[in-house]
Amino acid sequence: MDSLKSLSRLSIRQLAHQALNFFLIVASALMIWKGLAVVTNSESPIVVVLSESMEPAFQRGDLLFLTLGNNPIRVGEICVFKIEGKEVPIVHRVLELHDEASTGKQYLLTKGDNNAIDDRGLYNPGQMWIHREHVVGRVKGFLPYIGMITILLNDYPQLKIALLVALGVMVLMTRED
Repeated sequence: MDSLKSLSRLSIRQLAHQALNFFLIVASALMIWKGLAVVTNSESPIVVVLSESMEPAFQRGDLLFLTLGNNPIRVGEICVFKIEGKEVPIVHRVLELHDEASTGKQYLLTKGDNNAIDDRGLYNPGQMWIHREHVVGRVKGFLPYIGMITILLNDYPQLKIALLVALGVMVLMTRED
């Protein structure tokens, strides 16, 4: 209750200052994300493992760091790729490669370490290979279980709303003297 009273005592200028601080925090986070995307040459420099398909290499909730250089992809590399028409990227190991000499195009077949069969069942109907253009990045490092926060926020949208409200109130309530 005291928090609401202190909020009502804020002047318009102080309230605008707090709102600007909140905006700067959000803008800084977006700039860091875009900066990482430029440095790593990947549209998504950080991803979270959402399933158990890559165990024991990666567990559900591991945070992966990606890069995407111009070097050819090799068999055994762990890549993150997106299938056209599907929203969620997939983290799997390259099982087979085919390089088409005439076009220079690289075709990949992938498989999760914990899966019994290759990923052709995940690809679009009639698609037997993914192309290098589908690859979002190559895994260069990871932090175990840090991504569980993201999974929880996506599985329980109420938790996401509560966290955003709490952060917003905290920014508004913190006064600079």
